[in-house]
Amino acid sequence: MANVGNQLPTQAVTKPGKHGNVLPLWGNEKTMNLNPMILTNVLSSPYFKVQLYELKTYHEVVDEIYFKVTHVEPWEKGSRKTAGQTGMCGGVRGVGTGGIVSTAFCLLYKLFTLKLTRKQLMGLITHTDSPYIRALGFMYIRYTQPPTDLLEWYDGFMDDEEELDVKAGGGCVMTVGEMLRSFLTKLEWFSTLFPRIPVPVQKQIDQQMKARPRKVAQKEPEEETSFSEPGKQGEHSHSRTPRRSPSPKRSPKRSRSRSHHREKERHGPNFDRELERERDRQRKEKEKEREGRDRDRGDRERRRSRSTDRNQDRRERKRSCSGSRERRSERRDKDRDGGEDRSRRKERDHHKDRGTERERSRERKSRGETDERRHKDDRERHREDRKSKRLSRSRSRERKHKSGGEEKSRKREHSRERERDGEQRSHKRSGSKEKSRHQRESSNEHSKHADRRRSRSTE
Repeated sequence: MANVGNQLPTQAVTKPGKHGNVLPLWGNEKTMNLNPMILTNVLSSPYFKVQLYELKTYHEVVDEIYFKVTHVEPWEKGSRKTAGQTGMCGGVRGVGTGGIVSTAFCLLYKLFTLKLTRKQLMGLITHTDSPYIRALGFMYIRYTQPPTDLLEWYDGFMDDEEELDVKAGGGCVMTVGEMLRSFLTKLEWFSTLFPRIPVPVQKQIDQQMKARPRKVAQKEPEEETSFSEPGKQGEHSHSRTPRRSPSPKRSPKRSRSRSHHREKERHGPNFDRELERERDRQRKEKEKEREGRDRDRGDRERRRSRSTDRNQDRRERKRSCSGSRERRSERRDKDRDGGEDRSRRKERDHHKDRGTERERSRERKSRGETDERRHKDDRERHREDRKSKRLSRSRSRERKHKSGGEEKSRKREHSRERERDGEQRSHKRSGSKEKSRHQRESSNEHSKHADRRRSRSTE
């Protein structure tokens, strides 16, 4: 396991003013003052959820830092698209598109979940195995400690000349002292931001940094002779790989723990595979975008070349359509005019038929009325005759009563004879009336037949 006692003997470390082993936290106690996008990517990464979940102690996390961390940038190389983003979507502010969060920031948040003590944090910043263990310790101080205590934590390490490559993929080698100076004077760290330092505290830090003389490290003659050898000078001057300080002899317990950790790595999920998959996926997306752009250009050119032909075809179609529409409209107008004429003719014929029928019905009604009047007159005459006869009979009866019984009998006989004569006359009159009726009906039928023949001849 990592030996916390391996501290740098040449540097005098002064503890901050607060006493005790409990380390206070400044700011948000849940997010560690990290950028929200970085924090969400850390919490959702399989490396943090699976591999780091199995690490329960401080020493296991330090071993993981030794084996896995190769830079201190928040995102892995080529896993985040920041091209073309400006303003609030720029890469400095850490918003916009996400990517694969680095192992360094996953392990940094893992240290925050362990709630380090003052002694453990001092062991991180004075570790001799790897400069990246020290870099994560200094970054933990920058994120979690109060701004007034930052200079006290960093004071003994401002002139540290141990080098490390902080950029993903290499290419940005700096010393620990230069890294700490950038922590204190700049808010930006690659594609994220550190917590803000209050203005009065920042002024004090700037004044002390200006008043502090920077030491120039003197190289030993052995190192100069080693760098002056042929074939090696170019390698050391242009090397981008992180330079690690020589580690002291490790105890057998430490070597066993590291070998056991390597066995775990072989059997567990590999983080490099995830990086390769993400890079392949992004390459495929770029290729697809390029193919889509090429297709769009080809389609645009084809559309432009075909636009003239299409416009001519459309004009010809419009002309043909307009001619066909005019013809159709003319035919429809003719059909409508012919239909209107036919309907008018039918209406006229219908009105004529109705007029003839009305005239015939009127004639029939007038004839029937005249016949009814005649019948009424005949009935009234017959009734008057009967009344006159009754009156005459009543008078004759009175006379007979007066004259005597003989006269009465004669009168009776005479009256009976008269009655008989009247009945015969009435029978004769009724027969004559029936004959007149039959004659009238026959005349009516003849007139009807004549009208029908006339109507048929007209049709």
